[in-house]
Amino acid sequence: MLSPDEDDRSRYGPPPQYPIESVDNALRLLLLFETQPSIRLTDASKYLSVASSTAHRLMGMLLYRGFVRQNPATRAYEPGQALGSIAFAIRRQVDVRTLARPVLEELYKETGETVHFARLEGSDTHFLDAIESSRAVRVGSRQGRTLPANCTATGKAMLSRLSNEQLHALYPQEDLPRLTKASITSRTELETALDEIRHTGYATSHEESEDGVTSVAVAVTGPSDALYGINVSVPAHRSSDRLAMELGSRLQAAAANLHGLLL
Repeated sequence: MLSPDEDDRSRYGPPPQYPIESVDNALRLLLLFETQPSIRLTDASKYLSVASSTAHRLMGMLLYRGFVRQNPATRAYEPGQALGSIAFAIRRQVDVRTLARPVLEELYKETGETVHFARLEGSDTHFLDAIESSRAVRVGSRQGRTLPANCTATGKAMLSRLSNEQLHALYPQEDLPRLTKASITSRTELETALDEIRHTGYATSHEESEDGVTSVAVAVTGPSDALYGINVSVPAHRSSDRLAMELGSRLQAAAANLHGLLL
């Protein structure tokens, strides 16, 4: 088992103002899997300095949520499926961003405008990465932000890959969230826009998520059918229908390249 000094090294920030002992004990048990493949109930009890019944309740909750599993032969607790799923999801996100980065850099080099890489999360667009334009007047990076998918070009591009059944499951109500006066605010209007995107191969946003900002975007299907999108964002005063078509063509080529990298 870990010594107290070794346990100190698992503290990654200042102590919380209102600590919750049971949560801390459960997390300390999970951290033990960094150094050992399994944990016996008696070891957990001694490590935490709690009664065996308390350690059993903690393990029971971790077992219930899938963070541990119990080996039927040894009765020891081992890492569960939930831990593996979380680790895989984080690793996949990092890997996907790494794969997408050269594609973003090439788009940035070609356009000089801000470019983004995003993933569809439910009915939201989560921006995973960005390269911000160096121009004096530019669209700012949205990296790390989450916005309603119906209000962004990238979100609409990704939504266009869904069937009507999947779309209605995401939006069971007719009314949709609004960010600006130009946002699409009804499911019927969104369906019409998605049909147009399927026809042209790219999506546009004209100040639908933020005043003064326009975007052109294309969707990319990744591993396990996850939906990603890449976009070029341009200040409204530099936008035009001709530029949107040019960017749509560039983005389609970039998306085809990225799709090959993701598979």
